[in-house]
Amino acid sequence: MKISNRYLIWSDYENGSSKNSFFLFFKEVFFIAKPNNSQMINDDIKFSKVRLIDASGEMVGVVSIEQAREAAAEADLDLVCISPNPENPVCKVMDYGKFLFEQGKREKEAKKKQKETETKEIGIKLTTDVHDIEVKQRSVIKFLKNGDRVKINIRFRGREMAYQQQGFAVMEKFAEGIEEYGQVDKQPKIEGRNMVMYLVPKKN
Repeated sequence: MKISNRYLIWSDYENGSSKNSFFLFFKEVFFIAKPNNSQMINDDIKFSKVRLIDASGEMVGVVSIEQAREAAAEADLDLVCISPNPENPVCKVMDYGKFLFEQGKREKEAKKKQKETETKEIGIKLTTDVHDIEVKQRSVIKFLKNGDRVKINIRFRGREMAYQQQGFAVMEKFAEGIEEYGQVDKQPKIEGRNMVMYLVPKKN
């Protein structure tokens, strides 16, 4: 498998956990990514004709695979099959090493963001007094400032299920008290004997 080597060094150890790993060097940044075994590139592409997109993103049209490979070679880049549909395969001229680096970087950032964002839960009662509501709101504001998502939960006990409208009013009032720091992500709704509402940090 031929890949532009300006950003890429191939390492294939016979034993150990590093077998079949890509070591990517891009703008003096070191990054490790697993190869995408399902991605067809360069000589791995077996279609006789492909719809070609050039390095600038312009649609060239349907060309022979030889012409597509030649276009990639002239640009000193790789030919990557981005849509392996047998009836209409689409290939793009690009730097595959750079593509892998940026893809891995995006995945890493997404995982980091997912890990950092937590959903906190605050329970309030249908008959909670004003002071207790303010205490709960301060806790929620603290979570929102930390970037967390907050679930507000009202548990209906016994005959309280007949006072759902009061529950909606409590939720609305609660959300108004934190609107400087957060906003409603999911409107209040009934889940069994609970009413839940989700708050997220306010977008700038």
